[in-house]
Amino acid sequence: MVRDGYYYGFVMLASAVLVAWLTSPFWALVPLVLAAFFLWFFRDPERGIPADAGAVVSPADGKVTDVATITVQGEKRKRISIFLSVFDVHVNRSPVAGVIRGAHYQPGKFLNAMNPACAEANEQNTITLEGEGHTLIVKQIAGILARRIVFTKKIGDTVKRGERIGLIKFGSRTDVLLEPSADVRVKVGDRVKGGRSIVAFLNVQPEELAVAGAAHAKEGPR
Repeated sequence: MVRDGYYYGFVMLASAVLVAWLTSPFWALVPLVLAAFFLWFFRDPERGIPADAGAVVSPADGKVTDVATITVQGEKRKRISIFLSVFDVHVNRSPVAGVIRGAHYQPGKFLNAMNPACAEANEQNTITLEGEGHTLIVKQIAGILARRIVFTKKIGDTVKRGERIGLIKFGSRTDVLLEPSADVRVKVGDRVKGGRSIVAFLNVQPEELAVAGAAHAKEGPR
């Protein structure tokens, strides 16, 4: 479980005790239900990470709401957008192994994460990741309920494929932007799991295939 879950859960449990003491046990049911919800919401299950050469895993749990080619700073990118409802795990994971080359936080609005305009207008954190000879961009985008984006890494950090890199609290959206040569393997409407579902494949060199094969036995749940 994410540490925040214990914090929110403890606050609600303390509230339940206070409400029961000041009023009646009946009214304590509301904060007790909220405590249970927070403990469940901030769950952080272990995942078996695919070791397939060139695989790009989903950076989040949720539903694929858009697969499109867009232009970013004059360059073409394939974008996969994933909507996270309050029922999904909200931990974000690195789609590939590599190095964090950039992280830019942008304050903004809190439009519904299903609204296409949220990709540019909403509060978000843009992460540039260089790995396997390719450059990927991951966007943590706040939704109508989300009020805090958490990024636990810093520029220069090395991450493994599927490694935890952050969290978006409550309903939100996560985008992964790939190079035009990427072979996308998901479509709108698909459900994906962060760190476990393969959403695309990158073109890799023969030596990278050999390295991936050697590392296959070392990959495990994270």
